[in-house]
Amino acid sequence: MQRQTFSLLAGGTAVALALAVTAGPQPTAGAVDDGVQHPVFVDGQAQPVYTDSASWIREEGWAIADVDSDGDGAPDRIHFDITRPAETEEGVKLPVLMEASPYYAGGNDVVNHDVHHELWEPGKPGRPDRDWVRRSDVGPSIISNSMVNTWVPRGFAVMHVESVGTGESEGCPTIGGPEETAAVKAVIDWVGGRARAVDADGAPLRADWTTTQVGMMGTSYNGTLPNAVASTGVPNLKAIVPVSAIDNWYDYYRADGAVVAPGGYQGEDEDVLFDYVYTRADREICKPVRAQIARDQDRTTGDHSSFWSKRNYLKDARKVRAAVFVVHGLQDNNVKTRQAAEWYAAVSRRVPHRIYWHQGGHGGAAPATDLNKWFTHFLFDVDNDAETAPHAIIEREDGNDVTYADWPVPGSGDVVLRGSAPGDDATGDLSTVRGHGRSSYATFSDIPTQTVEDLVESGSSEHGLVFTSAPLTGSLHLSGTPTAELRFSLGQGAANVTVGVVDIAPDGSVARVISEGWRDPQNRRRIDRTLRVRPGQAYAMDVTLQANDYVFAPGHRVGVVVMQSELDYTILPPAGNELTLDMSRTTFGLPFVGGPEAFLDATR
Repeated sequence: MQRQTFSLLAGGTAVALALAVTAGPQPTAGAVDDGVQHPVFVDGQAQPVYTDSASWIREEGWAIADVDSDGDGAPDRIHFDITRPAETEEGVKLPVLMEASPYYAGGNDVVNHDVHHELWEPGKPGRPDRDWVRRSDVGPSIISNSMVNTWVPRGFAVMHVESVGTGESEGCPTIGGPEETAAVKAVIDWVGGRARAVDADGAPLRADWTTTQVGMMGTSYNGTLPNAVASTGVPNLKAIVPVSAIDNWYDYYRADGAVVAPGGYQGEDEDVLFDYVYTRADREICKPVRAQIARDQDRTTGDHSSFWSKRNYLKDARKVRAAVFVVHGLQDNNVKTRQAAEWYAAVSRRVPHRIYWHQGGHGGAAPATDLNKWFTHFLFDVDNDAETAPHAIIEREDGNDVTYADWPVPGSGDVVLRGSAPGDDATGDLSTVRGHGRSSYATFSDIPTQTVEDLVESGSSEHGLVFTSAPLTGSLHLSGTPTAELRFSLGQGAANVTVGVVDIAPDGSVARVISEGWRDPQNRRRIDRTLRVRPGQAYAMDVTLQANDYVFAPGHRVGVVVMQSELDYTILPPAGNELTLDMSRTTFGLPFVGGPEAFLDATR
């Protein structure tokens, strides 16, 4: 299948990069009085001492989950593998590093939804969902070798878990649903002695080689599952490293009532991802589950519902016991940055926490030393600076990592900005003007082939509005989540609304799209309820954009964009929908380090 037909990459190998051995004296053993090699730690980091891979023990099993997601009357059995040093047969007990994934068995060819259609309005008939069609045979079921060569030598047993309904695991995929979470939790419960597992012959399997302490990490879907399981409060999950991970599936496929796509994968949704990962041998048993997902996801209204609430781990963040090290790319348009920002904010009130923002997109890895210390501290109880080091690490625009006490960077505060009417060059001024003043209106029509970058570089206000600051006389640091408060009216009963923040280079080109946000005016008050829009009537609506941490360079300008459809993300209706913005009653909140004073100093 072609990559563009789904969105979430199995990126476990991305975080399993070789870790540099700490320079300096290396002990030959951790404890040699019993004649057995034990783990070794130098400068708070686990060292590679179990290097004879030919002696490693490899086995597989099936945990018995307390869930029957396929409705066959029997508990789902969840397939896993284990790789551990031979010394565990001689009484050395080791913790577990686990990666769970729906991707180990490959995937099926899928077809995304068509997004070129009219926007729905109350009273108009909805669009029927397409029938499910599987386009290719299932590939062979496999278990990954990710993390093995990096972590087994350092004294961690490595386990891989095939998510429910994939590979050799029973049950049905539920794409972020509680059944999926319970299936992975069952494996962790087995490691902790609270659940059963069997081998290929059905004989009981015991985890008597482990300390019972578990850490989880992975990228994308593989990083989402650690968030999900941690939100159950399972006691022996001690530390997680979610990379490019989802914490709220509604915000992955929706945005405050608007149907949106993961960047680059227009038309994907829960049912499409189900089609991709459904790789268990039985091709019939999960069709009812898939049909229910297609109905409940509701691509017609985009409203929030109990279906999405079940896929929101944020609401259970208070249950998290594991230490959380969030890793995310500042240019990740697939699993967008708001996911990492909200998860980090929720868990940082309760458990040990760190966050690493890098300059890349989807995927990436934590700095190797910090990652080693994280798992060494929380799984081996080794004293190091995992908990006392600065909470935030940010790869700056020049490629260097900089630490901060926390994130958003302390001292950042919203600067309330307003945009003036566009002039002859089709751009308006962006400033800290206070008070409403005299009403000022601008009307623009929708064009579904346009991106935020296209609008800025077109030099036209016909299809959207661009507001820019004066050229900066010094650097300006944005850290946090931008917002907008809009006052507007529509020329029809429905429209998309897109707001963006951009860095505009001295030549007028877009140096970077910093942040975007979307909202459906029909959900202007509540994301779970559609309200009619009366053409010509004025409405107020807030828009929350994606989080970022970015330093604008001197000579550049801060730009804010208001438009309707966005080619890469929203439903794309026929051109011509009209929106009128009341600029005197529209504001933008941009979180700059140093607050209003920093903005004024940089724009004088």
